[in-house]
Amino acid sequence: MPKIAVVLKGWPRLSETFVAQELLGLERCGFDLAIVSLRHPTDPAVHDLHEAVRAPVRYLPEYLEDEPARVAAAVRAATLLPGYPLALRRYLADYRRDPTENRVRRFGQACVLATEQEPDTELLYAHFLHTPASVARYAALMRDLPFAVSAHAKDIWTTPAWDKAEKLAEARFCATCTEAGARHLQALAPPGRVHLVHHGVDPRRFAPPAERPPRDGSDPGDPVRLLTIARAVPKKGLFLLLDALAGLPPGLHWQLEHVGGGPLLPELVARVRSLGLGRRVSFAGPQPAARVREAYARADLFVLPVRVAEDGDRDGLPNVVVEAAACGLPVLSTHAASVAELVKDGVNGRLVPPDDPKALAAALAELLVSPELRQAYGRTARGDAVVGFDSRRGIERIAGLLDAALGEGNSYAGAAASERGREPR
Repeated sequence: MPKIAVVLKGWPRLSETFVAQELLGLERCGFDLAIVSLRHPTDPAVHDLHEAVRAPVRYLPEYLEDEPARVAAAVRAATLLPGYPLALRRYLADYRRDPTENRVRRFGQACVLATEQEPDTELLYAHFLHTPASVARYAALMRDLPFAVSAHAKDIWTTPAWDKAEKLAEARFCATCTEAGARHLQALAPPGRVHLVHHGVDPRRFAPPAERPPRDGSDPGDPVRLLTIARAVPKKGLFLLLDALAGLPPGLHWQLEHVGGGPLLPELVARVRSLGLGRRVSFAGPQPAARVREAYARADLFVLPVRVAEDGDRDGLPNVVVEAAACGLPVLSTHAASVAELVKDGVNGRLVPPDDPKALAAALAELLVSPELRQAYGRTARGDAVVGFDSRRGIERIAGLLDAALGEGNSYAGAAASERGREPR
């Protein structure tokens, strides 16, 4: 099989199990992959999926000043590549619209990628439409290679329209994981370029426990167990969740477990103390997949009140929502993001308006006292996840797109023709 260089922002990352799941699936389909990471890992552990991926990993200079000799040598070598003049023109046009240090770093990293990649590489495939796709695009132009991209959430909603449109015009394909994301990108792309491919889960790895006790919140010794798994960032709505919990009737007994890291975690812990919830909320931190599955098994209800952050960042369909549903858990979330592509209000879970702690508290109160309703929702959620979100189908779709991209020949001639047909804006 031709070698594919997979460009990632970071590897491995506990919060991006969908990437590891896809790469492992592609390897099992026979693809020869090499991972290129823009950043070194920072998580304290890795998932079993990461350990199973066999692709070699190379780390680019995270900041150009960290490895000046390596970057300088790469830039000198890159100037001798056939597509370097075209890549430089693309970069300069982008820099005029985005004159940032990050843009400079992307081009420098692309020079390193283009000059250090394996000589038998035939395609560059980036996960995320912002930084990784920029690096892959510039490097592909330098090496006269095609590139492709998968888009997810923040990269879709916080990247300028001009940047997305130009990458989509040159990419062999763009796969994206939600209907809302697909509609948005299809409006910016040539016909047939953007494909909806849900990540999904492996229903054999995520399955319900044999039984869940019918807890109804009346027993202080056996409270209803709530679970949320999320990075502590604004779009996850975790502060709203704490406010809603603080507003519940005092006679309802519950415990919340939070799994995940994130920059706002210290503030989240402080909010728990200020609300007087310290005995009811626990923080497990980032956890590997085995511990995450244990958390799903002991939970009664999964809660994630996603929202649109002030900078426009928002979720797609969070993978933890699909995992929770596959584990037979009812999901309480909001109408923000693309959660409704799986969770149907009053059918397999509950959806409330975003940024509304009172509505969230009301739904929590209803579900805490109703174990029969939770179990009914959970059974339906499991069936919906297995039928509509089996990861194996998504991996087969990506494999087919990669096969087609590899069969289309090189991209340099088309990019050069495009260059002749327009002036940089």
